[in-house]
Amino acid sequence: MAAPALVMLTHGSTDPSVAEVSHHLRYGLQTIRPSLEVNAAFIDHCPPTGPQVVSHLVGRGITEIVFVPLQLSAVTDHDPAIDAVVERVRATHPTVRFLAARPVGPEACLLRPLDERLRSALGTAHATELDGLVLSAEGRTDIRGLAMLARRARQWGTHHRLPCVLATSDGSSLGVAAAIESLNSQGRRHVAVGSFFLAPDQEFEAQARLALKYGAVAVSAPIGVDDDVLDLILARYAFAAMDLLTDDEDIRESLAVPVSAFGI
Repeated sequence: MAAPALVMLTHGSTDPSVAEVSHHLRYGLQTIRPSLEVNAAFIDHCPPTGPQVVSHLVGRGITEIVFVPLQLSAVTDHDPAIDAVVERVRATHPTVRFLAARPVGPEACLLRPLDERLRSALGTAHATELDGLVLSAEGRTDIRGLAMLARRARQWGTHHRLPCVLATSDGSSLGVAAAIESLNSQGRRHVAVGSFFLAPDQEFEAQARLALKYGAVAVSAPIGVDDDVLDLILARYAFAAMDLLTDDEDIRESLAVPVSAFGI
Protein backbone atom coordinates (compact mmCIF):
# COMPACT_ATOMS: atom_id res chain seq x y z
CA MET A 1 0.00 0.00 0.00
CA ALA A 2 1.41 3.39 -1.03
CA ALA A 3 1.58 6.38 1.27
CA PRO A 4 -1.05 9.09 0.71
CA ALA A 5 -0.19 11.66 -1.95
CA LEU A 6 1.00 15.07 -0.78
CA VAL A 7 -0.48 18.15 -2.47
CA MET A 8 0.89 21.55 -1.50
CA LEU A 9 -1.84 24.15 -1.82
CA THR A 10 -1.35 27.89 -2.01
CA HIS A 11 -2.48 31.04 -3.78
CA GLY A 12 -1.02 31.51 -7.24
CA SER A 13 -0.02 34.63 -9.13
CA THR A 14 0.30 35.99 -12.62
CA ASP A 15 3.99 36.42 -11.75
CA PRO A 16 5.67 33.12 -12.70
CA SER A 17 8.31 33.54 -9.96
CA VAL A 18 5.59 32.89 -7.36
CA ALA A 19 4.61 29.53 -8.85
CA GLU A 20 8.28 28.65 -9.26
CA VAL A 21 8.70 28.56 -5.47
CA SER A 22 6.06 25.82 -5.13
CA HIS A 23 7.48 23.86 -8.04
CA HIS A 24 11.00 24.05 -6.59
CA LEU A 25 9.62 22.91 -3.23
CA ARG A 26 8.00 19.99 -5.02
CA TYR A 27 11.34 19.06 -6.60
CA GLY A 28 13.07 19.30 -3.21
CA LEU A 29 10.50 17.11 -1.49
CA GLN A 30 10.63 14.55 -4.30
CA THR A 31 14.41 14.43 -3.91
CA ILE A 32 14.14 13.81 -0.16
CA ARG A 33 11.29 11.29 -0.48
CA PRO A 34 11.51 9.80 -4.00
CA SER A 35 8.82 7.21 -3.20
CA LEU A 36 6.30 9.89 -2.20
CA GLU A 37 3.82 11.36 -4.70
CA VAL A 38 4.24 15.14 -4.40
CA ASN A 39 2.30 17.82 -6.29
CA ALA A 40 1.82 21.59 -6.17
CA ALA A 41 -1.60 23.15 -6.74
CA PHE A 42 -2.82 26.74 -6.80
CA ILE A 43 -6.07 28.32 -5.70
CA ASP A 44 -6.07 31.13 -8.22
CA HIS A 45 -4.26 32.89 -11.09
CA CYS A 46 -2.28 29.93 -12.45
CA PRO A 47 -2.55 26.20 -13.09
CA PRO A 48 -2.73 23.53 -11.94
CA THR A 49 -5.68 23.99 -9.60
CA GLY A 50 -6.41 21.68 -6.69
CA PRO A 51 -9.27 19.91 -8.52
CA GLN A 52 -7.07 19.45 -11.61
CA VAL A 53 -4.29 17.82 -9.58
CA VAL A 54 -6.77 15.64 -7.71
CA SER A 55 -8.43 14.46 -10.92
CA HIS A 56 -5.02 13.50 -12.29
CA LEU A 57 -4.11 11.59 -9.12
CA VAL A 58 -7.47 9.82 -8.94
CA GLY A 59 -7.12 8.84 -12.59
CA ARG A 60 -3.89 7.08 -11.64
CA GLY A 61 -5.64 5.12 -8.91
CA ILE A 62 -4.62 7.18 -5.87
CA THR A 63 -7.29 7.06 -3.18
CA GLU A 64 -5.73 9.02 -0.29
CA ILE A 65 -4.55 12.63 -0.51
CA VAL A 66 -3.19 15.08 2.08
CA PHE A 67 -3.25 18.82 1.35
CA VAL A 68 -0.56 20.92 3.03
CA PRO A 69 -1.38 24.67 3.04
CA LEU A 70 1.74 26.75 2.43
CA GLN A 71 0.74 29.46 4.91
CA LEU A 72 3.48 30.85 7.14
CA SER A 73 1.30 32.99 9.41
CA ALA A 74 -1.49 30.63 10.46
CA VAL A 75 -1.19 27.83 13.02
CA THR A 76 -4.54 26.04 13.05
CA ASP A 77 -7.01 27.76 10.74
CA HIS A 78 -6.82 27.30 6.99
CA ASP A 79 -7.45 30.07 4.53
CA PRO A 80 -11.19 29.74 3.70
CA ALA A 81 -10.24 29.40 0.04
CA ILE A 82 -8.21 26.29 0.91
CA ASP A 83 -11.11 24.76 2.83
CA ALA A 84 -13.36 25.45 -0.15
CA VAL A 85 -11.01 23.51 -2.44
CA VAL A 86 -10.95 20.54 -0.07
CA GLU A 87 -14.75 20.47 0.20
CA ARG A 88 -15.10 20.69 -3.57
CA VAL A 89 -12.84 17.70 -4.28
CA ARG A 90 -14.52 15.68 -1.52
CA ALA A 91 -17.87 16.23 -3.20
CA THR A 92 -16.47 15.39 -6.63
CA HIS A 93 -14.60 12.26 -5.52
CA PRO A 94 -16.62 10.68 -2.69
CA THR A 95 -14.59 7.45 -2.72
CA VAL A 96 -11.27 9.24 -2.15
CA ARG A 97 -10.08 10.10 1.36
CA PHE A 98 -8.86 13.68 1.82
CA LEU A 99 -7.27 15.49 4.75
CA ALA A 100 -6.03 19.07 5.07
CA ALA A 101 -2.96 19.32 7.29
CA ARG A 102 -2.09 22.23 9.55
CA PRO A 103 -0.51 25.18 7.74
CA VAL A 104 3.28 25.33 7.69
CA GLY A 105 3.06 28.11 10.29
CA PRO A 106 5.52 30.56 11.88
CA GLU A 107 7.96 28.05 13.35
CA ALA A 108 11.14 29.27 15.06
CA CYS A 109 13.40 27.42 12.62
CA LEU A 110 12.30 29.82 9.87
CA LEU A 111 14.17 32.66 11.59
CA ARG A 112 17.42 31.16 10.26
CA PRO A 113 16.59 31.54 6.54
CA LEU A 114 14.94 34.88 7.36
CA ASP A 115 18.29 36.02 8.76
CA GLU A 116 20.12 34.80 5.66
CA ARG A 117 17.78 36.69 3.33
CA LEU A 118 18.11 39.89 5.36
CA ARG A 119 21.92 39.70 5.50
CA SER A 120 21.91 39.42 1.73
CA ALA A 121 19.59 42.43 1.39
CA LEU A 122 21.73 44.52 3.77
CA GLY A 123 24.82 43.69 1.74
CA THR A 124 23.14 44.63 -1.53
CA ALA A 125 21.96 47.94 -0.01
CA HIS A 126 25.45 48.60 1.44
CA ALA A 127 23.78 49.26 4.79
CA THR A 128 26.40 49.85 7.50
CA GLU A 129 24.14 50.74 10.44
CA LEU A 130 21.12 48.97 11.91
CA ASP A 131 19.20 49.92 15.04
CA GLY A 132 15.75 48.40 14.54
CA LEU A 133 13.96 45.47 12.91
CA VAL A 134 10.49 44.86 11.53
CA LEU A 135 9.17 41.34 11.03
CA SER A 136 6.80 41.76 8.08
CA ALA A 137 4.42 38.81 7.83
CA GLU A 138 1.80 37.72 5.35
CA GLY A 139 -1.88 38.14 6.19
CA ARG A 140 -4.47 35.39 6.55
CA THR A 141 -3.29 34.66 10.08
CA ASP A 142 -5.32 33.25 12.99
CA ILE A 143 -5.35 34.04 16.73
CA ARG A 144 -2.66 31.49 17.61
CA GLY A 145 -0.68 32.42 14.54
CA LEU A 146 -0.67 36.10 15.50
CA ALA A 147 0.52 35.24 19.02
CA MET A 148 3.27 33.03 17.62
CA LEU A 149 4.34 35.71 15.12
CA ALA A 150 4.64 38.19 17.99
CA ARG A 151 6.78 35.65 19.83
CA ARG A 152 8.99 35.18 16.77
CA ALA A 153 9.47 38.95 16.52
CA ARG A 154 10.59 39.03 20.16
CA GLN A 155 12.94 36.09 19.62
CA TRP A 156 14.43 37.65 16.51
CA GLY A 157 14.95 41.00 18.19
CA THR A 158 16.48 39.40 21.30
CA HIS A 159 18.86 37.37 19.16
CA HIS A 160 20.15 40.53 17.49
CA ARG A 161 19.80 42.74 20.58
CA LEU A 162 17.62 45.13 18.64
CA PRO A 163 14.00 46.22 19.06
CA CYS A 164 11.76 44.32 16.66
CA VAL A 165 8.17 45.19 15.77
CA LEU A 166 5.72 42.80 14.12
CA ALA A 167 3.85 44.02 11.04
CA THR A 168 1.13 42.15 9.17
CA SER A 169 -0.57 43.05 5.92
CA ASP A 170 -4.12 42.19 7.00
CA GLY A 171 -4.60 44.73 9.81
CA SER A 172 -4.33 42.16 12.62
CA SER A 173 -1.32 44.10 13.94
CA LEU A 174 0.54 47.24 12.89
CA GLY A 175 1.11 47.64 9.17
CA VAL A 176 4.69 47.83 7.96
CA ALA A 177 4.58 51.64 7.63
CA ALA A 178 3.27 52.07 11.17
CA ALA A 179 5.84 49.59 12.48
CA ILE A 180 8.70 51.57 10.94
CA GLU A 181 7.24 54.83 12.25
CA SER A 182 6.95 53.37 15.76
CA LEU A 183 10.68 52.58 15.71
CA ASN A 184 11.46 56.01 14.26
CA SER A 185 9.57 57.57 17.17
CA GLN A 186 12.02 55.81 19.51
CA GLY A 187 14.93 57.42 17.69
CA ARG A 188 15.63 54.40 15.50
CA ARG A 189 16.61 55.65 12.06
CA HIS A 190 18.20 52.57 10.49
CA VAL A 191 15.42 50.02 10.31
CA ALA A 192 15.54 46.83 8.24
CA VAL A 193 12.56 44.68 7.32
CA GLY A 194 12.61 40.89 7.35
CA SER A 195 9.97 39.38 5.07
CA PHE A 196 8.16 36.41 6.63
CA PHE A 197 6.66 35.47 3.28
CA LEU A 198 7.18 32.28 1.31
CA ALA A 199 7.06 33.72 -2.22
CA PRO A 200 7.33 37.14 -3.91
CA ASP A 201 3.60 37.50 -4.42
CA GLN A 202 1.65 40.75 -4.74
CA GLU A 203 1.18 40.98 -0.97
CA PHE A 204 4.95 40.79 -0.42
CA GLU A 205 5.67 43.28 -3.20
CA ALA A 206 3.19 45.78 -1.76
CA GLN A 207 4.70 45.52 1.73
CA ALA A 208 8.25 45.80 0.37
CA ARG A 209 7.43 48.94 -1.60
CA LEU A 210 5.72 50.47 1.42
CA ALA A 211 8.68 49.65 3.68
CA LEU A 212 11.14 51.33 1.33
CA LYS A 213 8.84 54.33 0.95
CA TYR A 214 8.86 54.77 4.72
CA GLY A 215 12.63 54.63 4.95
CA ALA A 216 13.65 51.01 5.53
CA VAL A 217 17.37 50.64 4.82
CA ALA A 218 16.76 47.15 3.40
CA VAL A 219 13.94 44.67 2.84
CA SER A 220 14.73 40.99 2.64
CA ALA A 221 13.51 38.66 -0.08
CA PRO A 222 10.88 36.08 0.90
CA ILE A 223 12.07 32.90 2.62
CA GLY A 224 11.42 30.81 -0.48
CA VAL A 225 12.89 27.33 -0.90
CA ASP A 226 14.85 26.18 2.14
CA ASP A 227 15.61 22.91 3.92
CA ASP A 228 13.66 24.03 7.00
CA VAL A 229 10.60 24.74 4.87
CA LEU A 230 10.87 21.28 3.30
CA ASP A 231 11.14 19.66 6.75
CA LEU A 232 8.08 21.55 7.98
CA ILE A 233 6.00 20.53 4.96
CA LEU A 234 6.92 16.89 5.55
CA ALA A 235 6.10 17.21 9.25
CA ARG A 236 2.64 18.64 8.56
CA TYR A 237 2.02 15.95 5.95
CA ALA A 238 3.17 13.13 8.25
CA PHE A 239 0.94 14.19 11.15
CA ALA A 240 -2.11 14.40 8.91
CA ALA A 241 -1.31 11.23 6.96
CA MET A 242 -1.13 9.15 10.15
CA ASP A 243 -4.91 9.51 10.42
CA LEU A 244 -5.29 7.78 7.05
CA LEU A 245 -2.98 4.87 7.77
CA THR A 246 -3.43 1.33 8.95
CA ASP A 247 -0.63 -0.54 10.70
CA ASP A 248 1.57 -0.69 7.61
CA GLU A 249 5.09 -0.23 9.03
CA ASP A 250 6.63 0.44 5.60
CA ILE A 251 4.36 3.44 5.13
CA ARG A 252 5.02 4.74 8.64
CA GLU A 253 8.74 4.56 7.98
CA SER A 254 8.32 6.53 4.75
CA LEU A 255 6.60 9.30 6.72
CA ALA A 256 9.49 9.81 9.15
CA VAL A 257 10.67 13.44 9.41
CA PRO A 258 13.55 15.13 11.26
CA VAL A 259 12.94 16.09 14.89
CA SER A 260 13.95 19.66 13.98
CA ALA A 261 10.79 19.98 11.92
CA PHE A 262 8.63 19.84 15.02
CA GLY A 263 10.02 23.05 16.52
CA ILE A 264 11.62 21.18 19.43
